[in-house]
Amino acid sequence: MARYGNSIVKGIEIEEVITLLNKAYADEWLAYYQYYIEEKVVKGIMKDAAIAELQEHAADELRHADMLAQRILQLGGTPLLNPKEWFIQSNCGYEEPKSFDVVAILEDAIKGEQCAISTYSELVDLTRDKDIVTYDIVSQILADEVEHEEDLQGLYEDITEFVEQLKRGAAH
Repeated sequence: MARYGNSIVKGIEIEEVITLLNKAYADEWLAYYQYYIEEKVVKGIMKDAAIAELQEHAADELRHADMLAQRILQLGGTPLLNPKEWFIQSNCGYEEPKSFDVVAILEDAIKGEQCAISTYSELVDLTRDKDIVTYDIVSQILADEVEHEEDLQGLYEDITEFVEQLKRGAAH
């Protein structure tokens, strides 16, 4: 633990920061697994584009988990050690894919990113001017999550628009 480094944390309890970071850490592991499994089972039109996006996002979520674990350790905490705790502590949870259709997979992924954006927005607000190191880390992650939502939403719109064009073409 960085004892002197922790002295810069002002106006917020370090234990509270550790608890919140562990909840986000749980989210990142579940998000990683969601993207990992979805890219394996996804089916349908333009699935290769979806697979590429899901693989990239899975790698980012794993990187985020590492960033959070490092900060938890710096603060003198311990990252959640048992994966069962991920489900209990998670902000966003995890739902296995009900449909392997690319559109349904993208809808699930977008919903997950929107939850992550809410989580990190709250963490940014909570740590602003109180814990600059955690603030910097969660700000970086928030920027990634916003980019992820944008990427997934764009792909979702491309696919649904393409399907609509096919339907209109078939109707003529």
